[in-house]
Amino acid sequence: MAKIIINAEGGVYGRICSYAAKQALEGNEIIVVNAEKSVLTGNRSDIIKKYTALRKLGSTAQRGPYYPKVAYMMFKRGIRGMLPTHRWGIGREAFKRIKCYDGIPKELEKEKMVKMFPPKNYKFIELKEIVAMM
Repeated sequence: MAKIIINAEGGVYGRICSYAAKQALEGNEIIVVNAEKSVLTGNRSDIIKKYTALRKLGSTAQRGPYYPKVAYMMFKRGIRGMLPTHRWGIGREAFKRIKCYDGIPKELEKEKMVKMFPPKNYKFIELKEIVAMM
């Protein structure tokens, strides 16, 4: 169907993930750029504790759960969590239509992008800061 390019710079992580998942389920191809510049709202120390605890769960295990250390992979995992199931059926087909990038690839620089607006008057932390602490 349509190709939607989302510029995640300054946008709220969860809102972008839910929007991308919904559009992918409708059959659109989703490309998320500047994934490392998206923000998570909330108390900074609580967010850091949560993601470091999640990272420690799957750090050396050969099976489950794997939490990536790279920003665009974390972003893709967030979208995956909002799909019905990523292993089979419509969730799998939708997940195949999603691509995430740190920065903007050269072939997408001149394309029209959907811009997500930043939160106002909220505490937040950027995704790249969380990745740097892991």
